[in-house]
Amino acid sequence: MQRITTQSQIRNRNWTSAIADFVLACMVVGPLFAPFLSASMLPLLPGIAAIIYTMGMHVCPQPEMGLALVPPFTMAVCMRCYGTVLGLLITRLLYANGGTGFYWLTQYGLLGAMLTSLLMMAYPAELAAQVVGLWNFNNYVVTLFGLITGVGIGLFFWPILHKQAKTLID
Repeated sequence: MQRITTQSQIRNRNWTSAIADFVLACMVVGPLFAPFLSASMLPLLPGIAAIIYTMGMHVCPQPEMGLALVPPFTMAVCMRCYGTVLGLLITRLLYANGGTGFYWLTQYGLLGAMLTSLLMMAYPAELAAQVVGLWNFNNYVVTLFGLITGVGIGLFFWPILHKQAKTLID
């Protein structure tokens, strides 16, 4: 059965939602694929990996701490940053059911914003504790703190980014 898309369906599509999903997909696969693309002997693929690594160096405070998936090539970001991306992915998958759960923080107003701020501070608090010397870099620890931060960001912002097109106009 063929699905026919009308002009009004295209106009009513929430392009912000589609772009956010595309960016999230790139953030999930990019750091994982970069070492494999770098190790590839095929033309153009190492160049694509160089672009991914450049973006990783601009967003990650410790890109040299990435996992060595294809030694000597590491992920484009550290596990703290990748944990944040995984937290965003988890909350996006939760939002796929329509975002009707009690855990979506936008419905709680100021209290939800305060809880989101607290969750988002897990990443910088852990990084500060590491810099001060309270503990050394540990992939499990930094992934957990990144995951908490990603969940906090996602619980607050996915409902905003994925509103229906008609509610954006109203």
